[in-house]
Amino acid sequence: MSVQRSFWSGRPVLVTGGTGLVGSWLTSKLREAGADTVCLIRDWVPQSELVRSGTIDQVTVVRGDIRDRDLIERALGEYEIDTVIHLAAQTIVGIANRNPVSTFESNIQGTWNLLEACRRSPAVRSIVVASSDKAYGDQEELPYDESTPLEGRHPYDVSKSCADLIAQAYAKTYDLPVSVTRCGNFYGGGDLNWNRIVPGTIRSVIRGERPVIRSDGQFVRDYFYVEDGAAAYLLLAEQLHGRSELRGQAFNFSNEIQVTVCELVQRILRLMGSDLEAEIRNEASNEIRHQYLNASRAREMLGWAPLFTLDQGLERTLAWYRDYLR
Repeated sequence: MSVQRSFWSGRPVLVTGGTGLVGSWLTSKLREAGADTVCLIRDWVPQSELVRSGTIDQVTVVRGDIRDRDLIERALGEYEIDTVIHLAAQTIVGIANRNPVSTFESNIQGTWNLLEACRRSPAVRSIVVASSDKAYGDQEELPYDESTPLEGRHPYDVSKSCADLIAQAYAKTYDLPVSVTRCGNFYGGGDLNWNRIVPGTIRSVIRGERPVIRSDGQFVRDYFYVEDGAAAYLLLAEQLHGRSELRGQAFNFSNEIQVTVCELVQRILRLMGSDLEAEIRNEASNEIRHQYLNASRAREMLGWAPLFTLDQGLERTLAWYRDYLR
């Protein structure tokens, strides 16, 4: 499943959240494919992969906040944007618990601002909105498929449930060409949120320190490699252009495996050849215990399949951090 250079070459694309984990890799793939890429960036993040890789020097940068609708509308018009991939969000569960209002403003208001600006911009033909498996909330029936109700209960989960529903409303009411992605926990090179389990564990081992697990280690998550995520967003954006039946649809993207936090840490320790033992603090609160996704709709409707296994993704991630922390 390769990026269609013939489709993307010269195509004007807006990426929101370009300095984020997925945004950095996605923007790099767009540049490789020859797209005319515009990134909406709020904060200057010098350690971001977008900056470190030099990709930021090859794209147009619009500085501003996703909550500023006039700014978004100006960017869509001036750069004659054809395709929008909306990744800008506050993505950390702990920060959402401490700062719910700023999370709601970024994730919910930011989404309706973007979609309203797109509705007023006739050149826009394809919009992909990044939701999350957290939008489903805590469900007894697993795995989640796309018919599972969106029932977030904690601030981050609620913000994604709301943004997801708003995107569906714009598709249904205004026939806006928007589709939604729901992915598991992203990991990969460029994630500098050290309280997340993958980068935190790798950095601890490189420093010779015991990795820290904030929870009891038994939380089950659906871990999804960042390059797989970037490829999935591009595939969906491509297919939205010619397939009106995809409007308003949501798609789970997942390796469809269940992995506990302890199991993930053990995999990383094994791949790094370390005999360190994790420190389990059991401090996590307001987090869902058990999540994983069914990705059959993406396989059947989009012809999608992941490019990397968990171990392959972790190997590539380890190589990135060894270079970064060297």
